[in-house]
Amino acid sequence: MSPFARLEIARAVIYQASQIMDTAPLILLAAGGTGGHLFPAEALGVVLMRRGLRVRLVTDDRALRYSGLFSRDMIDVVPSETVRGRSPIALARTVLKLGAGGLMALNLMRRLKPAAVIGFGGYPTLPPLLAARLMGIPTLVHEANAVMGRANRFLSGKVSAIATSLPGVLDRDPVLSGKTTTTGTPMRPAILAAAAVPYVAPEPDGALRLLVTGGSQGARVMADVVPYAIEQLPPELWRRLVLVQQVRDEDMARVRAVYDRLKLNFELEPFFSDLPARLASSHLVVSRSGAGTVAELAAIGRPSILVPLPGAIDQDQYANAGVLAQAGGAIRIVQGDFTPARLAQEITALAGAPERLTAMAEGARGVGRLDAADRLADLVIKTAGISVKSATFQ
Repeated sequence: MSPFARLEIARAVIYQASQIMDTAPLILLAAGGTGGHLFPAEALGVVLMRRGLRVRLVTDDRALRYSGLFSRDMIDVVPSETVRGRSPIALARTVLKLGAGGLMALNLMRRLKPAAVIGFGGYPTLPPLLAARLMGIPTLVHEANAVMGRANRFLSGKVSAIATSLPGVLDRDPVLSGKTTTTGTPMRPAILAAAAVPYVAPEPDGALRLLVTGGSQGARVMADVVPYAIEQLPPELWRRLVLVQQVRDEDMARVRAVYDRLKLNFELEPFFSDLPARLASSHLVVSRSGAGTVAELAAIGRPSILVPLPGAIDQDQYANAGVLAQAGGAIRIVQGDFTPARLAQEITALAGAPERLTAMAEGARGVGRLDAADRLADLVIKTAGISVKSATFQ
């Protein structure tokens, strides 16, 4: 996390603690415990607190490892479970855990009396959103993907309003589209800081900065393909390459061995806490196409080669990558075609065409919405039916 992001979050927390009265309306933000769900919730939380509202996070126990806006005393953990199989035992376990979470969420609603509950996707949003609906509390879900996820799809007919990151997500459903607003994906402060860094294409013989990432958990396919694609690049590109790659611990040794042999300028880590800054400093990004990654690439405006996660029921990553590809900001390669030879071909072509990289950066930036957090905050306040006086940091 950049110093700018830490400062912004610290000021937000101080503002909430010192300026917001206990009687101010409370907005509960419900999200699954991964970065793709938590980061947009964090970005919205900062804006709501600036406007004089209180916020809390309802999530699962994975978020207790999270170190952003929400401190431990701002988090309520509610049991939840993903559908992991169709066997009677697996389904019964899921139903029982969601039921226990529902009872806990009902008690939470009675105790906290929130003005609205906002869901950001993932099964941990089900108990609090359903409990809020039972108690007549206004609800809203935010869908970050180009295809609505299962939890949000289940909730979509029950909530008061729907926000989407991308246009057209619910155009085929007139009942849902009537209560849908396209806001974009709220960006955390670190991304907004990175978005202020202009894209500068590589010089013909200068450094080519390549960032390879597989999402918050990493991706084995990047370790399987990228080193051997780099090996197939023209030797003159090896000398230009400045490579930063996210590599899982179990893949680290074999990836490092290839890059050491090629005498590359490289950096490998299982996770980069300063990923927004690294995105901003990159000429080209190779990545999965989760909703958060695509939104951040668009906000910052960086060219990318995207490899959607295969086998997903909703093919959401394929659709996400398609949004950037259609805008000219990315090359989408399905995993079956993501071979060392294909990747080497694409990197070589882009390295020799800096004007194309610049055009891709502009295409990606055209999809981004830097004001998404404010747009979503407006919708939340409208949905909650509250009136607030905007508050800004001095």
